[in-house]
Amino acid sequence: SSEVVFGKDKETAEVIFHIEEGPVYIVDSIRMTGHTFFDEATLREDMRLREDFYYSQDRAEFDARKVRSRYLEQGFVEADVELKRTFLPDARVAVEFVITEGPRFRIGEVVITGNTTIKDHAIRRVLDEEGFEPGQWYDADGARGDGDGEIEQIVRYTVVTESAVITPTGDDPDTRDAVVNITEGQTGSIMLGAGVASDSGIIGSITLDQRNFDITDWPDSFGEFITGKAFRGAGQRMRISLNPGTVYSTYSINFTEPYLYDRPVALNVGASSFSRYQESYDEGRLTGTAGLEKRYRDDWRRGISFRGEQVRISDLDHDVPKEIRDVKGDNMLYGTRFYVRRDRTDSRYLPTEGYHFDAGYEQLFGDFTFGVLSGTQRWYYTLYEDLAENKTVLETKVHAGTVIGTAPMFEKFYAGGIGSIRGFRYRGVSPRKGPDDDPIGSDWLVMGSGEIAVPLGSQTFAWLFFADVGMIDSGPVRSSVGTGIQIQIPQFFGPVPMRFELASPITKDDKDKTQAFSFSVGALF
Repeated sequence: SSEVVFGKDKETAEVIFHIEEGPVYIVDSIRMTGHTFFDEATLREDMRLREDFYYSQDRAEFDARKVRSRYLEQGFVEADVELKRTFLPDARVAVEFVITEGPRFRIGEVVITGNTTIKDHAIRRVLDEEGFEPGQWYDADGARGDGDGEIEQIVRYTVVTESAVITPTGDDPDTRDAVVNITEGQTGSIMLGAGVASDSGIIGSITLDQRNFDITDWPDSFGEFITGKAFRGAGQRMRISLNPGTVYSTYSINFTEPYLYDRPVALNVGASSFSRYQESYDEGRLTGTAGLEKRYRDDWRRGISFRGEQVRISDLDHDVPKEIRDVKGDNMLYGTRFYVRRDRTDSRYLPTEGYHFDAGYEQLFGDFTFGVLSGTQRWYYTLYEDLAENKTVLETKVHAGTVIGTAPMFEKFYAGGIGSIRGFRYRGVSPRKGPDDDPIGSDWLVMGSGEIAVPLGSQTFAWLFFADVGMIDSGPVRSSVGTGIQIQIPQFFGPVPMRFELASPITKDDKDKTQAFSFSVGALF
């Protein structure tokens, strides 16, 4: 209860809350009734409540939602879970989850509404790839009807809509039709931005991005082109990016057809220009790329990509080592890369569970003939989840690569800096030669890292604790430990990350270049 006490001047007031805490209840028992499809052990796997621990209403409601979600994703569209409590002597409580499974439904028809610019097949092929198609069990957890289900979010981000809401309808005893209601939004954007990093200096950004591009939809008039009504509707992506900087600059244009001939095969074509001031020379690259990638329902992807590249090494210092001097001028490379990857994480932007695997081999020709074999494996584990569903996450990573044959120094491996072995400068871990100890690259590299991200009130802010380790073809094992802060700025296309990290080397080579503080800031305005 509460009461209000007014001051003598009648202009101020004091609000007093009277709290009766009552006893702290202990969970005496947990029962589940009404379940036939799942066994009780399966339903208990993710439960927060435990016998002989303190009772929490928030935990109990969380568990009820989790149990219901298991049924919804298996086609039990009308499943419900009722939470019942029986208070016992000695401040104990018996908890019962009463499950009403209801009938199990398959998907009947899929009806798409609300779309005026986005073509039906651009939406339907996304649903088909996710297995949400006629004849399959109706996943009412991924299609929750509120726009926040996993399948609804995939449709929203893939075809770029304001929202995608999928609701079941119909009265057939075996099926439910799915009505996909699309609210279209702005699919094209012009983004102005700036970033700064300890490795790369200041960089500006101008990006034109159309995520619902249609290369066949040519304008009938100049007005259609100006108003953006042309080149839209097929779910393709066209991105033009201009990024001038003080240390490095990149300019690129990329086109992606994610469903070539309406199949789960992506066609990627691009061209780019890159320039960077290295320690003792300038490096510039002009690159053209093309590739095909096949996606499978078990989350495997297999692809082949091609690149043609001109690498220019110029403005050499007078005392650079022979490995750098030998590649002065223009160098031509032509490469074919075969790769496989698998993403079993729970989020493309902020994963908290699962793993991501990527491995490939590239054979290069031209002025040099050699191969590059490389692979990366990342694992994500949720160590703790609070009642607001903020997760403390452990990420571990292993990366390895090796050159097969004789490669020029600009295609070899370097370590150090953001995303590598922290506590060391960008390219600070490398074999070195010359009077200035210039880095010349390693023929192989192995790195590993572990990082714990602890949310500070929300997933937007996290406190980082990490350890990195790595080896190259010369010198001892390098290792470091550190801490930092991560900030994820929400945007409609995904979060913009900011990281501030402080690291200290534990083991190093005498010639390594170290750097205690590193940061990376990206911002849009």
